[in-house]
Amino acid sequence: MTRLIALPAITLLLMACQPEETASEDICGVKGFATLVGTAASDHDFTDPNRPHRIIPPNSAVTMDYRPDRLNVDLDQAGQITRFWCG
Repeated sequence: MTRLIALPAITLLLMACQPEETASEDICGVKGFATLVGTAASDHDFTDPNRPHRIIPPNSAVTMDYRPDRLNVDLDQAGQITRFWCG
């Protein structure tokens, strides 16, 4: 009987640990920038008063604080955009 009670409880605990999938998953607007990967970051303006951003050159130190609304732009040695991500 104890096992029958424990299994649903464990399942609920594991579900609570999963990230919530919502429509706001792309809150920083990363999907709108996907076509810019491979282009020079200097050719684009990422500023937006409603969205924080940071440009991250290679080997740069970045804070580990998580901000889902922040657009992060990773660059390679030549200043080309390699990746966009929220956080």
